[in-house]
Amino acid sequence: MPELLAPAGGMEQLAAALRFGADAVYGGMTRYGLRAGAAGFDAQALPRAVGLAHDRGKPFYVTLNLLPFDRDMDGLLAAAREASAAGADAAIVSDIGAALLLQAQVPALPLHISTQANVMNTRTALHFHQTTGSVRIVVSREMTLEDIRLMRQSLPQSVQLEAFVHGAMCVAHSGRCLLSAALTGRSANRGECAQPCRWRYRVVEDTRPSETLPVAAEERGTHLFSAYDLCMLEHLPALADAGLASLKIEGRMKTAYYVATVVSAYRRALDTFVCGGEAAYRALLPMLIAELAKASHRKSNTGFYFGAPLPAAGAGGYEQAMEFVGRVETGAAAGETAVVDVKNRFFVGDALEALTPEGGKPFTVTAMRLADTGEHVDTVSVAGTRLVMAFPFAVGAGDLLRGPNRNHRGGADD
Repeated sequence: MPELLAPAGGMEQLAAALRFGADAVYGGMTRYGLRAGAAGFDAQALPRAVGLAHDRGKPFYVTLNLLPFDRDMDGLLAAAREASAAGADAAIVSDIGAALLLQAQVPALPLHISTQANVMNTRTALHFHQTTGSVRIVVSREMTLEDIRLMRQSLPQSVQLEAFVHGAMCVAHSGRCLLSAALTGRSANRGECAQPCRWRYRVVEDTRPSETLPVAAEERGTHLFSAYDLCMLEHLPALADAGLASLKIEGRMKTAYYVATVVSAYRRALDTFVCGGEAAYRALLPMLIAELAKASHRKSNTGFYFGAPLPAAGAGGYEQAMEFVGRVETGAAAGETAVVDVKNRFFVGDALEALTPEGGKPFTVTAMRLADTGEHVDTVSVAGTRLVMAFPFAVGAGDLLRGPNRNHRGGADD
């Protein structure tokens, strides 16, 4: 089966990805990637992050995929040398000049070609492979499954193919968007996207500039340029059959809760397909699709995998069935007490779920006390408060607690 590749915007997300079943992770440094808003890993954190992944037997890939000017090249090279020294298993790059530079100057660091390079045909894939020594191509998001299958059949086994299977999609061609730069001066191709495609828009008529006319397809307005999210959970056998070496989840700007929820669903789907066959996988899908709805998301479709997606007025805003309320800090056996780090308010008597690597486990909060003083409390509303709680089942450090979304909208736990 293909590798399940998860995003890590920081140490907390990295730990969640590893605990909930990622086969590999990718994360950025503090510069030269396309997610400047993510915390990333600085020179001190990167060796620890790579070491944590390697301790679990998982590779760590570093994103160095901005489109560089000449003035960026020296710094990008220095960052690549830091990544190599930290033990990174590959650098993800989008620019052929950057790839050639790293091949020549940091030959010990394998190269993956980013989806930003817009590779859509075998000749382009071979060109990157032969000229830069790249071992993996992250194919353009505009390719169909049949396109990918044909490319795989035409390439040597020395080059792998990777594709995005879940997460946010850009309205532009494989992310090469100019909208943010045009409207805000912040270039998406330099890691600074302001995401104007997600904004709500209204129409203004020239002779009545003070009057705005809503373009309303739903009560919260219309997100004219906002692409649907991608979700291929129901098509994993077809993805594997196409010859993909890696299935990539988007989300270096997402929280640990999002990463854990999505990685867990895809991990369980892949394992069920391998161990139980397609019938068992199909039977599990409704529950796993419901799992995905518990993390912040927009409406989703299958992107371009089965042909061009139907035109739509945009994917709208975020939705989220459950919210992240706590993280288990120290585990415990069933009936014994564990320490919980509070993230959002909850009460004694609430029906919650513990998200574990085996799935969501429901329980009712019967009692809780402050870890520092031992005082019994009915609720806690300050994030970072440490509680002592008992669970009717075993929990482990890194398991997450979630409860009903009291706001009935996503975004906060995105």
